[in-house]
Amino acid sequence: MNERIKDKIAEIKDYLGFLIQSRPETFEDYKNNRGAIAICERYCKKVIEAAVDLVFLFIKLQINNNLRGFNLPESDSESFEILANQGIISKTLAESLINAKGMRNFIAHEYGKIDNEIIFNSIPQLDKDTNELINNLEKALNENKEEISKG
Repeated sequence: MNERIKDKIAEIKDYLGFLIQSRPETFEDYKNNRGAIAICERYCKKVIEAAVDLVFLFIKLQINNNLRGFNLPESDSESFEILANQGIISKTLAESLINAKGMRNFIAHEYGKIDNEIIFNSIPQLDKDTNELINNLEKALNENKEEISKG
């Protein structure tokens, strides 16, 4: 597997681990803990940004190896759509990741007041979706290795 992709996956897993560990058990505990709110917002943003980076690295690798009919996406959201169109991730996962990207933009640019309950409740789904993305990309990379060794 490409070293940059391996490093990005390790980075995401590290961020996710810290995010999950930092999220209080209950929303009541979360909303009354400014430190937990700040950490969770920051690490949601970091996970999503790293996931986008991972997808771009994967797509660039596909383009460089001419293994699939990939084009460089014009937007972060389009990168998830490309993976879905190529059958690497489901349309449902692509939509969920696009929504996460929207949440990241909201956090990063602080469009009004951030709804603490949305952030708190989105963390388990972000964990699930990001791990599913990683698993699907690793599977596709392993399949690529097999294609390369045959050719």
